[in-house]
Amino acid sequence: QVRLVESGGGLVQAGGSLRLSCAASGIIASINTMNWYRQAPGKQRELVASITSGGSTNYADSVKGRFTISRDSDKNTVYLQMNSLKPEDTAVYYCNTGNALTKIQYWGQGTQVTVSS
Repeated sequence: QVRLVESGGGLVQAGGSLRLSCAASGIIASINTMNWYRQAPGKQRELVASITSGGSTNYADSVKGRFTISRDSDKNTVYLQMNSLKPEDTAVYYCNTGNALTKIQYWGQGTQVTVSS
């Protein structure tokens, strides 16, 4: 059974930093493309960052230069380091991956990030 558990969210002032973690079980995070999404109130869920099995990363334009996605294969965990946070980064952040064969998508429960101005 695939399980993704996020942690690390919280309340931070603008300009501050947070590091989100996504602990994976039932899959091997290093051979799956792992994604971080976020959803702000009243808005659609959006892709924030991705890391492929080969280590290639992609970021939404709004977070480039501020956020970094990485993974620890030994811990089967993916991270999202968020620096220079802005109030518009306030959202619930979700960890995501999918099964390329079955097309099933897996989501964590989400972690709230709130950036005060």
